[in-house]
Amino acid sequence: MIREVRNDRDIREAIEINLKTLPEHYPEFFWRENASLWRDLFLVGEVDNRIVGYSMSRIEIDEGFFKSDIVRRGHVISIAVLPEYRRRGIGTALMTETMKRMKEKYHADEIMLEVRVSNYPAIELYKKLGLMIVRIIPRYYRDGEDAYVMAKPL
Repeated sequence: MIREVRNDRDIREAIEINLKTLPEHYPEFFWRENASLWRDLFLVGEVDNRIVGYSMSRIEIDEGFFKSDIVRRGHVISIAVLPEYRRRGIGTALMTETMKRMKEKYHADEIMLEVRVSNYPAIELYKKLGLMIVRIIPRYYRDGEDAYVMAKPL
């Protein structure tokens, strides 16, 4: 089941998933701020009443990747699923619901995210959802790894 974060417990569980699965971490206030400002774009995936994944996103105004104009863009800040729950469609469901909400509620023109160039499973998932690599950001991550910026029109 995909749903919005509801409370501090949900936010803490999302932070724990982040700590277990990704090398990049945000301070707790950043998570809480996003939950406050963009609760409908901060989603969790549940299996048997256990949170096993999350997606934290926001809406930004910026130059478009697909239009040479200023656009409303959905930005997936962070998404992760616990390793033992991967390849069950949870990441796909989180992304699909996120894109739907970005388009329907915020009238976003496009969606974008950053992903490590070495994260092949995530890159393949995003490609299946229609995102394409639009640029590379050298040394984007703290350890010096490059990031692909992937995006698609909504």
